[in-house]
Amino acid sequence: MARQRLLLAAAVLAFIASSSCHGFQIEEATIDAIHEGFKNASLTSTALVRFYLDRISRLNPLLHAVIEVNPDALRQAARADAERRSCRPCRRCGGGLHGIPVLLKDNIATRDRLNTTAGSLALLGSVVRRDAGVVRRLRQAGAVVLGKANMEEWANFRNLEGTGGWSARGGQGRNPYVLSADPCGSSTGSAIAAAANMAAVTLGTETDGSILCPASLNSVVGIKPTLGLTSRAGVIPISPRQDTVGPICRTISDAVRVLDAIVGYDARDAVATRKASRYIPRGGYMQFLRTDGLRGKRIGIPNGFFNYPNGTVQYTIFHQHLDTMRKHGAILIENINIANLGVILDVLNNGEQIALPAEFKLSLDAYLSDLSYSPVHSLADVIAFNNAHPIEERMKDFGQLIFLVAENTTGIGAPQRAAIQELKKLSAYGLEKLMKELKLDAIMTPNDSAASVLAIRGMPGITVPAGYGKLGVPFGICFGGLKGYEPRLIEIAYAFEQATRVRKIPTFSP
Repeated sequence: MARQRLLLAAAVLAFIASSSCHGFQIEEATIDAIHEGFKNASLTSTALVRFYLDRISRLNPLLHAVIEVNPDALRQAARADAERRSCRPCRRCGGGLHGIPVLLKDNIATRDRLNTTAGSLALLGSVVRRDAGVVRRLRQAGAVVLGKANMEEWANFRNLEGTGGWSARGGQGRNPYVLSADPCGSSTGSAIAAAANMAAVTLGTETDGSILCPASLNSVVGIKPTLGLTSRAGVIPISPRQDTVGPICRTISDAVRVLDAIVGYDARDAVATRKASRYIPRGGYMQFLRTDGLRGKRIGIPNGFFNYPNGTVQYTIFHQHLDTMRKHGAILIENINIANLGVILDVLNNGEQIALPAEFKLSLDAYLSDLSYSPVHSLADVIAFNNAHPIEERMKDFGQLIFLVAENTTGIGAPQRAAIQELKKLSAYGLEKLMKELKLDAIMTPNDSAASVLAIRGMPGITVPAGYGKLGVPFGICFGGLKGYEPRLIEIAYAFEQATRVRKIPTFSP
């Protein structure tokens, strides 16, 4: 098996060395560069989609990033090309995501010939009534739906340990930098595909770390938006308190452009999106892509996260980044403490595992009941399906403990309400209090280490490539803040990205 992977990796590197399209270099191309190619006729949407489809066919046997490609992607691309050629007044033709191929995590519903299964065989063949809210916005922006990305099955909520980037439908996702390294999840395939240039841009989802972790470990940008900033309607759910949808891309500018396209009110997720709509700035988020975005920003470096021994690559590089940020005008506040941090980070005992299973059962059963057709109609049916297909669903390896716990719940009762209230208090007297007292614009932490701190109250985070370890495994830096802090987080993250320019293309090492 190891020899087969080496041969595949060698073939992949040979293919990448010759990847271009009529003189236009598609690999690592940004949305802005793609639009310039459209404008000067060196590129078409059809050629772009063909490139990505070819790349998926060559790389996916090695990386398992994509579950299925859209049989209508080329038709959508041809329509985008025709719209540009026609010169009709077209609000979306001149930029945005018009003609841009987007890969969606497999828990984001599309009303087309693609499946939406959360990586599980139990939902294969199910039919949704409508596009997810974010997909509707992507189509309105002119995007081409390229396909569905692999993911940790059921968004890492089937068992306590997760499935390590594996799903029954997509197989074992692999980190494109070091194939034996953890690709993380649950938005595994979205991050791998973005890193390996298997799509222009991708979408992921997060409940607790599922965008921030895979983005960090695959050397790409991930934006976990404020809860409700993007609609969750049509997304296979875990928790209405914590679920969010966000972009995973190679650059901050691409991720922000996608964010601009998908934010906004959705009647099918009315409470959350109405509440968060007040955070959306007039003129959108692109205006915050400022190279001087670090100047004057108060950034906290909380204790308990940067625990790398002196002399390690991570220790050295993180300290270099701190110096760079200071040189660009950031005000760094170090040696500060988030109250009850140990409790917050203990996901088994902080209350999440009391509240989330009950929320999951209610939310999943509601999602399944809204399908036009489904082989399963309840969480109990999914559990039965897994028991009936133990080999395909790798029951000996992973089991389904969280499913069993969730099925045993009977709604949001006194224990769940108490747990949710405790999570609110932990956040209010923890990060929220700290940031307000110290007037912080953001906190800075490695990888997804602060994911739970942000998750329990639906707060945003942006992760940016920060470096590569001794063996070449990527790591990232995450800038997190209070609800609605996306503008200042984008300023900070973009300025950091432009000052450091860390990201490099994957090496496909064993």
